Amino acid sequence: MSSLEFPDGGFCPTINSFSVVDLARRYGTPTYVYDAAVIRRQVERLRQFEVIRYAQKANSNLAVLDLLRRLGGVVDAVSAGELLRARAAGYALASEPPEVVYTADIFDREALELVVKEGTHVNCGSPDMLDQYGERCPGQGVTLRINPGFGHGHSQKTNTGGPQSKHGIWHTQLEECVQRGQKWGLRVTGLHMHIGSGTDFEHLSQVCEAMVQAARRIGPSIHSISAGGGLPTPYRNSDQPLDIARYHQLWDGARRQLESEWGHPVRLELEPGRYPVAEAGYLITEIRAVKRMGDNLFYLVDAGFNNLARPILYGAYHPLAVALANPQTQQATQPVIVGGPLCESGDIFTQTDGGTVVHRQLPAANVGDYLVIGCAGAYGFVMGSNYNSKPLAAEVLLDRGSDHLVRPRQGSASLFASESIPG
Repeated sequence: MSSLEFPDGGFCPTINSFSVVDLARRYGTPTYVYDAAVIRRQVERLRQFEVIRYAQKANSNLAVLDLLRRLGGVVDAVSAGELLRARAAGYALASEPPEVVYTADIFDREALELVVKEGTHVNCGSPDMLDQYGERCPGQGVTLRINPGFGHGHSQKTNTGGPQSKHGIWHTQLEECVQRGQKWGLRVTGLHMHIGSGTDFEHLSQVCEAMVQAARRIGPSIHSISAGGGLPTPYRNSDQPLDIARYHQLWDGARRQLESEWGHPVRLELEPGRYPVAEAGYLITEIRAVKRMGDNLFYLVDAGFNNLARPILYGAYHPLAVALANPQTQQATQPVIVGGPLCESGDIFTQTDGGTVVHRQLPAANVGDYLVIGCAGAYGFVMGSNYNSKPLAAEVLLDRGSDHLVRPRQGSASLFASESIPG
């Protein structure tokens, strides 16, 4: 199922023919379930782009990374841990063209040591990175992430361009950074530009033009440009899917301008995070209390923002559906507030940006029934925490008729196994 097929406000007895109730009973709750068929479909939709560089921060489970590798994808990494994950999933940390690119605004000491040791290509998002990398790896090629001076996103927290964003090298410092790199013999071989999540075509055309202008200022040493990510995901049934052909047309036009001026090929990369995995993911959780507070009816489930933080962070909307533990006549919907188990008033899945609690129309349900949260494959498990000493959820991959436990539920004892009491 995709988000456009998810029965928001209805019943969800199966996920790709797998019984929700059976999955919940087999693996417990809360559990993340990923549908490999949806990931394959999403990647196929992006085939127009020469390089699909998955932003693994969206979902870094090794099974997901391995699937994307087998589909021909490459990855970026934003930490030493993600570099090691990529290697564990079968990617080469040093290759040409690069299978893995380290993309960040800083080098922490561990990440710098690892990229130096492994020879991983680096995408620098701050001028200081050029000195830190150049001193250790003189004469290498690097990519620069440019902040064009403007941004766009569905939330200010996902806006990655403009003066309020920490991301990228400020556009007026481009020549200064090129000269800074030349001190170490660094060659700027690629440019990267990403202004935020949910970019519309008007803003996208501005980004494409800014990319062309920035590339011209550097010259023909550029052999790749990255369109970044931020491809929108339809979370509501009323949301329109992205026009991939138009998206590619704008970026391909920018690439072709540079190729015609320089007379050599320029590789066009896309860096999607949400797009391949968001619609593939579902969070299955059990309803543990049904109670009325004044005029409000609450379904309280055993998943909280420790499992899925997007609603409390961004007021993000996720489609919701009910799976009945005991099949019965489907009943009419009713206005419901869905909350989690955490000791926080903000632990609500039905809220808007700013924390306003809202109702959702959901079927009548009882304790022991299940709530399914759709479009949860991106920025779900990876943003999980042990808040309230809650274990991390299990993760399951559905693939070609089989279900695979790709991460077991965290054991409660491991929550404090590495802690000690002095004396």
